[in-house]
Amino acid sequence: MSQAQIPRAQDPAKCPLAEINAFDPALLQDPYPYFSRLRAEAPVFRDPKTNIVSVSTYDLIQKVNTQPRLFSNDFSEQLRSGSATAMDPDELAILSEGVLVKNTMLTADPPAHTRYRKLAMKAFTYKRVDGMGEYVAKVANALIDQFVHDGGCEFKSAFANLLPMTVIADSLGVPRSDMDRFRLWSDAFVVQLGGVSDRETRIDAARKIVEFQRYFIERIEEKRKAPTDDVVSALVHADLAEEGDPRKMDYAELLSIIQQLRVAGNETTAHSLTAGLYYLLSNPEHLARVRDDGLSVANFVEETLRYLTPTNNMWRVVTQDMEFGGVALKKNDLVLLRYGSGNRDAAHFPDPDRFDPGRENAKTHLAFGSGIHSCLGAQLARKEMATAFPIVLSRLKNVRLAQDGKTLRYNPNILLRGVLELHIAFDKG
Repeated sequence: MSQAQIPRAQDPAKCPLAEINAFDPALLQDPYPYFSRLRAEAPVFRDPKTNIVSVSTYDLIQKVNTQPRLFSNDFSEQLRSGSATAMDPDELAILSEGVLVKNTMLTADPPAHTRYRKLAMKAFTYKRVDGMGEYVAKVANALIDQFVHDGGCEFKSAFANLLPMTVIADSLGVPRSDMDRFRLWSDAFVVQLGGVSDRETRIDAARKIVEFQRYFIERIEEKRKAPTDDVVSALVHADLAEEGDPRKMDYAELLSIIQQLRVAGNETTAHSLTAGLYYLLSNPEHLARVRDDGLSVANFVEETLRYLTPTNNMWRVVTQDMEFGGVALKKNDLVLLRYGSGNRDAAHFPDPDRFDPGRENAKTHLAFGSGIHSCLGAQLARKEMATAFPIVLSRLKNVRLAQDGKTLRYNPNILLRGVLELHIAFDKG
């Protein structure tokens, strides 16, 4: 059954779980009443309309993530189509003009996952990311310079999108002159992940993904001939011999890793920066605490990640018949790990629907996943957010929500919980 055929839920807080359209764009605006129902009534729930199994409690999600042999990450078909439904033939034809990327990290299992992740981690070592504070601050200040005298802005497009996008583009060796194209490619991958876009939007996204691939194939060939000090060059010249493979990575492998680094280093951070500022401006007490006490910034970042959970859900594929959480699972069943639900589980986070920058166990959130597939860009995201928020609060005097910025709206997306915009006002600098 296609998503368009699934009945629209009247009220996800009241009607039977089996009648709720979990992919309804209206529900995706606020999935938390539905998540609360799942945790209370069916922590492991097989949706009779789609046959997709949801896992919604913190402990059960953690249990799945510690058993990669039983719950595979080889969900590449779902990632390409954004859902459990078949891809449109025209969309598939366009993507076939490009490169069919290999399963490397996100959609791979050990031992392949272990090998590729080890290679990618060389580009984002703890030492390298930890030393990026001054550089991130420079980028943040340069962005604020563009609007600080205006007395207001749409924060997501003016700052939150551009900070992580600039950082990852610089890391990948993309010229600043190509940033507009880089953003369009980023949007295309988000559409592919979403699973709720219309046909025309998805076909346009497919064209942009092929364009992205062709662009980076040119960059790959440039790096082969003349190595440079950036991530793409490091990956192109990575020596696989130490991993037991006497060759260099091909286009399918390189494009897969580059694509994942771009997503990990961009979208989720942009959404978290936007939502985090909204949480502060909605509560003067929180704002004063974070602005005046630099020691609380790191914990505020963790609570923002928990509360928003930008990667709200993630796929897994069952590898064998078994029972899990009292529910019979079959080989090849699709599982959705409800990270956003796990991060609102009162059994782990007391009073979970309250935003609390001082929450003692905030850092145990699932926003970056857990286990062997925890987000490769987690450290970079934390560095960018912890660096950016004090600068924003210091430079934007009397910053406040504009009249049309008092309610957040989200881009309907199955996997990513993305804030669309945030209008703010401040005293002209």
